[in-house]
Amino acid sequence: MPLARFHPAVSAWFSRAFAAPTEPQTRAWPAIRAGRHTLIAAPTGSGKTLAAFLAAIDTLVREAVDGGLPDETQVVYVSPLKALSNDIQRNLEWPLAGIREQLRASGGPEVDIRVLVRTGDTSQSERAAMRRRPPHILVTTPESLYLLLTSESGRAMLATARTVIVDEIHAVAGNKRGSHLALSLERLAALVGRPLQ
Repeated sequence: MPLARFHPAVSAWFSRAFAAPTEPQTRAWPAIRAGRHTLIAAPTGSGKTLAAFLAAIDTLVREAVDGGLPDETQVVYVSPLKALSNDIQRNLEWPLAGIREQLRASGGPEVDIRVLVRTGDTSQSERAAMRRRPPHILVTTPESLYLLLTSESGRAMLATARTVIVDEIHAVAGNKRGSHLALSLERLAALVGRPLQ
């Protein structure tokens, strides 16, 4: 019963979209929901990304349904591959749209969970819009995370983060880029002032 602890709209969307959870999902979700740091190592196509994101999305949905989701960044997704960042944004729109549809069908409130990408390619107008109305889920690269942590507006946006998802960590774990990312994650944790998952 790996979906039993998710909001009904989240579990209904998942059940409509997939035959069943994958092994990485069934093993990761209890650990993530318990608030533990979780490393998911599995082959490509095994549902790792959704394993990492669905619990965070569920938390955002529950907060929105229980009285409103503030305009603040709660989830930070970091990928060393800029191209993957844009794919992740597109791939997240699918479950978010499906969950909105499930809520609407059950008479639930309208839930607007925003996902935005912040990389070196993000235009000035998009950056300004992000400062005015931060995304709930920020998709970025290690370098852009570092730059956000050096600006006043970036630190203000990141100060509300609760969850960090680092994808493709094996690509940077053993090099200078990985060391730089580790430092940025420590800076993020210090900025937030409470444990990040």
